[in-house]
Amino acid sequence: MSMPVSVRWVGDATGHLEILDQTHLPARLDWLACHDVETTVEAIKSLRVRGAPAIGITGAYGLVVAAGEAVRAGFSPDKARAHVLARGEELASARPTAVNLRWAVERSLAKLASVAFSPSAAELAALLLAEAQAIHDEDRRLCAVIGRHGAAILPVGNVLTHCNTGALATGGIGTALGVITTAWDSGRRFEVFADETRPLFQGARLTAWELVERGIPVTVVCDAAAGHLLATGRIAACIVGADRITANGDTANKIGTYSLAVLAAAHGVPFFVAAPSSTFDLGLATGVEIPIEERGAAEVLAPLGVPAAPTGAKAFNPAFDVTPARLIRAIITEHGAIEPVTPERIAAVLAGRG
Repeated sequence: MSMPVSVRWVGDATGHLEILDQTHLPARLDWLACHDVETTVEAIKSLRVRGAPAIGITGAYGLVVAAGEAVRAGFSPDKARAHVLARGEELASARPTAVNLRWAVERSLAKLASVAFSPSAAELAALLLAEAQAIHDEDRRLCAVIGRHGAAILPVGNVLTHCNTGALATGGIGTALGVITTAWDSGRRFEVFADETRPLFQGARLTAWELVERGIPVTVVCDAAAGHLLATGRIAACIVGADRITANGDTANKIGTYSLAVLAAAHGVPFFVAAPSSTFDLGLATGVEIPIEERGAAEVLAPLGVPAAPTGAKAFNPAFDVTPARLIRAIITEHGAIEPVTPERIAAVLAGRG
C-alpha cells in the first residue's frame, strides 16, 4: 500500500489544509478541508488529527491558514501579523500535553520575526507555508532515521505497542511504529501485538489498520490483557511513542503507557520509547511538571458513542500518563539511542555528543 498521509496542504500559500479525519477510521477515509483556524483547532481538539508530530505539523499549517484569513480580509501588514500571532496562540494551546504543537507554532512565528521587512498578508502566507513545509519534510526524514536507529537495537521477536505512532501520527513512517515497519522491511519476521488503547481505541482502529494495510501480522489485545501476554513470554520488546519528554527522561504518552511499562519491567521485557528531539521539553526537570490533558466523560462512559455505564456515573479521563525514566531501556531519537536514560546522556545525545 501507499503510506497514509495524516495532513496535506492544497494549492499555493492562500490554499487550504486537508486533514485525514482519524475519527472515521478504519471504516472510512474522509478528508476534512480546513479553510479557517476554527476548523483547524477543532480538528486538533477532537482528535481528527492526533499524534504529537502530526499535530505540530498541523499547527504550522494552521498559521498559513491564519495568514490566508488575513489575505481574504484585506488586512494591512501590521494587522495581518497581529492576526497571525493571535491565531498562533489559539493553535498552540489547542492541546496542552504534546510539546510538538507549541514547538512548531513558535518555530514558525520565530521565522516570521526574523524577517527584516514588514510583509504583506500574501507574503506572510508564503513565508509561513515554506516553514510549515520545512517542518513537515524534516519530520518525514527524522522518522526514517529513527526507524533505522530503532530497528538496529530492537530485540528479535514479537513486539507489543500502545496507541498509534505510525504514519497517521507523524509526517513520515512514524516513530515507534516506524521502528517496527523498518525492522519488517529489513527482512525480519515477527508478530505485532497492539493494545486496543482505550477509551478511543487508537491501537485497534489505527495501528492495526496501518499494519494490516502493510501486510504485517497484527493481533489486537485488550489493554488489560497486556500483563497476561507478557507473562507468557511471547513478547521480546515493548515500544511506544511520546508526547513530551522531560530533561530527566520521564515520558508522557497515551494513557496506559505507564501501566504497560510497569508490567514490562515486572516481566523483564525491555521497554523502548521512540520520538524526535522536538518532543523533548528540556525546560521541565521531571514528569511531575508535565500538564496532563483531561478529556470529556463521554469518551469513557460511552466509548465510540456506545453507552457503557449507567446514567449518573462519573468518569476520570486523563488522556496521558507519565512513565518514569527508570522504566525505559532506551529513548530512540534521530540522533541515536539514549541509553541509559539519564539527564546527562539525554543532554549529550541531543547535543550531538552521544
